[in-house]
Amino acid sequence: MAEQHEHAAPTHEFDDIDIAGGEGAATEEGPRAEWFVIHSYSGMENKVKKNIEHRAESMGMTDRILEVVVPTETEIEIRNGVRREVERRVFPGYILVNMIMDEDSWYVVRNSPGVTGFVGMGNKPTPLRQDEVDKIMKRIESDAPRIKVSFQRGEHVRILSGPFAEFSGVVDDIFPDKGKARVLVSFFNRETPVEVDFIQLERDA
Repeated sequence: MAEQHEHAAPTHEFDDIDIAGGEGAATEEGPRAEWFVIHSYSGMENKVKKNIEHRAESMGMTDRILEVVVPTETEIEIRNGVRREVERRVFPGYILVNMIMDEDSWYVVRNSPGVTGFVGMGNKPTPLRQDEVDKIMKRIESDAPRIKVSFQRGEHVRILSGPFAEFSGVVDDIFPDKGKARVLVSFFNRETPVEVDFIQLERDA
């Protein structure tokens, strides 16, 4: 993807922007903070996060712009028997902001360098539903890393270690949650299913 240069997002007249929150956004105690999603350039999420946090602090808006999150998760990649952990963005190009939506907070976030807009219908920023927030937070707060599946059913592989080391076979099924694959190997002229860890496999050239 071609590199895109950062520039300040254009401002808009507030009369053209519907900044009302979602259902139940206001309580007896006053407006309630909700989670909104903003667009940014892919690859610049962390920088944009810092831009928003800096503007919120410098403009005295930390009581209305409460938290900025770039959703990430740890993923295990296994290639040719080598296992490594990498941090990947769950939603490239998107950032979550927990904020009390009003004209001032909208202005601070929308005009932060690198922000290209709010996610919503028309000109109305749309807050996430609570079940959506819970699902995202559960995913990014999980201690268990996700395993990136590098193999496909029907793919020819070679077993690198274990009782069937150096045997070649065909991937019959994949179990991502277990980090394993079932491989059909030829053993005594019979196809035998063997369950093998991803780290024990490599593609057979």
